[in-house]
Amino acid sequence: MLAAGLVAALLLTGCGRHEQASAPPQAAAEPIVLNALVWAPDWSEEMHRVADTFMREHPDIRINLQFMIGNSVEENLKPKAATDNLPDIISVNPNPYTVTLADQGLLADMADTAAWGHMLESLQREWTSPGGRRFGIPGGLATTLIYYNRDMFERAGIRKAPADFDEFIAAAVALKKAGFTPLALSGAFPNMLGNGPFSYGFANAVAAHVPDWRARIDHGTLALDNAQGAGIFAKLRALADKKLVQPDNLRAGYDDTLRQFVEGRVAMVFQGSWAAGTLMHGREVRAGVFMPPWNDRGQTLTPVIGSETGFAVAQKSSERNRKAAKQFIDFLYGPGMPIWQSKRQNIPPFRKISEDVSGDRALFSLVDRMVQTGPAGDGPGLYYSYLPANTIDVLHGLMQGVLSGKTSPDQAARALQASIADQARSNNK
Repeated sequence: MLAAGLVAALLLTGCGRHEQASAPPQAAAEPIVLNALVWAPDWSEEMHRVADTFMREHPDIRINLQFMIGNSVEENLKPKAATDNLPDIISVNPNPYTVTLADQGLLADMADTAAWGHMLESLQREWTSPGGRRFGIPGGLATTLIYYNRDMFERAGIRKAPADFDEFIAAAVALKKAGFTPLALSGAFPNMLGNGPFSYGFANAVAAHVPDWRARIDHGTLALDNAQGAGIFAKLRALADKKLVQPDNLRAGYDDTLRQFVEGRVAMVFQGSWAAGTLMHGREVRAGVFMPPWNDRGQTLTPVIGSETGFAVAQKSSERNRKAAKQFIDFLYGPGMPIWQSKRQNIPPFRKISEDVSGDRALFSLVDRMVQTGPAGDGPGLYYSYLPANTIDVLHGLMQGVLSGKTSPDQAARALQASIADQARSNNK
């Protein structure tokens, strides 16, 4: 009887194990894979570090990073948007092209992110489409500045920052006489010619005198075949005519001008606030900054304030991917922010800036004064990204042509006017 009982127990145990083993295993959830196409010409390594840190903390999400190339964000986006093939996360600018994508339903609304809630109200307005879509988060509050070598200025006898363009030319001539190369421009990277000399030229020669210039661009009626339009390009040409820019200016890319300044090979560089981390801490350079004095004598300087390139999420991604993409962007502006901001030392786009944010406080104060004295109104900043996307492509070639002497300022102004009018007729498509 004992033996029979043991056999029965073993049979029952074996049956239980068989039933347990035959139960279908729970299928593991597929990881979320987010494709990201990012504009980060000076911080690609830091972006990789942010993504790696995020993935360690969120093992169910993978970030497939790709970086934009070329001269602009828009030239990377246009072929993908035209085929309705935008990646989950994309870099964008707050310009007419991106606004059109938002109101066409191609970009998700970002109002439910923590990053949006912390943004400066002026930037929130800039990143809201006419249809009410909150379409992205900027990388920072931005401007372009003249970074200068204090020691070179002192040796050239320059005691104060120039207050207008004539004084700027005089300072550059004094630097040249003292044996220094006065200014570095990124002629091979026309994005910086647009952000810098063109934007300040347009702000002071046109926007300061034509209050409804945005509407005129939209309607294609902005007149630039005049002294004001030509004056935008004439200032750029004057720098070349007087040999006040580095000899390789037409071959110099973005990184080239940064190196030339931090290595003490040029006295000034026209660069963005986003490059402060590199430019303010050169090993051999005591650096300072001042507003680019692109105003004429006796004219109040109009500062150029706007947004850095930011991030958006594709609306046509799956709901699961959109949620994960927004989670990554909140990480980028939250726990991940010290990874990239400490290198760039740019100005965060938030209402309250933490005391541990990296950066030169004198530069932060200068930009704050520029914001306070800048043009009033709810419109976007004065960066050249307000132009139609196809006109931006035309402008890149015009600026390089003016810098090289192949295009006159008058020719460039007329061509720019014609492109703006043509884009208005085609509804900026």
